[in-house]
Amino acid sequence: MTTLALEFSSARRSVALMRDGLMLAEAAETGGYRVTHAFTLIEQVLAQAQIAREAVEVIAVGLGPGSYTGIRAAIALAQGWQLATGVKVLGISSVDSLATAAQMLKIFGRVHGVIDAQRGEYYLATWEISATGCIILAPLKIVPSDEITTRQSAGECCIGPEMPAPLFPSSSAVARLAGGRNDFVAGEMLEPIYLRETAFVKAPPARTF
Repeated sequence: MTTLALEFSSARRSVALMRDGLMLAEAAETGGYRVTHAFTLIEQVLAQAQIAREAVEVIAVGLGPGSYTGIRAAIALAQGWQLATGVKVLGISSVDSLATAAQMLKIFGRVHGVIDAQRGEYYLATWEISATGCIILAPLKIVPSDEITTRQSAGECCIGPEMPAPLFPSSSAVARLAGGRNDFVAGEMLEPIYLRETAFVKAPPARTF
């Protein structure tokens, strides 16, 4: 199975291509949260792997939490690709990909995944990571920033894009996680992962004089 993985939930946007468990190519950019040259990254990995677009069988998307703009861009791309070609689509938690990225770097033991949730809060999930797997100990929740500071002061292992030694969710980790799944969905079913409702403030009507 040839899988194209998109991970745009952080300031490091990346695309990876995997076939039958073998990583063929990965490309990344660090242009910030509002810049994503998605098609350039895709063309880079396809060219590196010498694979045509038509050979892609699965698109795996990092669903966050994280950058709303980046996640929505990845989802829209997967939806359009599926509509045009019928490719299979999967959604992958970006915090799960963060744990897998840590495992790939041999960061073992009790590990906290931390992602900025804005408003002085963080998304937090906890795993026990070993060479053989990542076991979730505490599922994703929102905590005040003081809790992260306290955990760091206590010497606990905290990883994530905003931590002192940044670690980002990666497309290669998304691709590895997708390789063990077959719960494909229709593109329109993909939704960003958030633990709070997105609130929109309606502008007041224009004043007339």
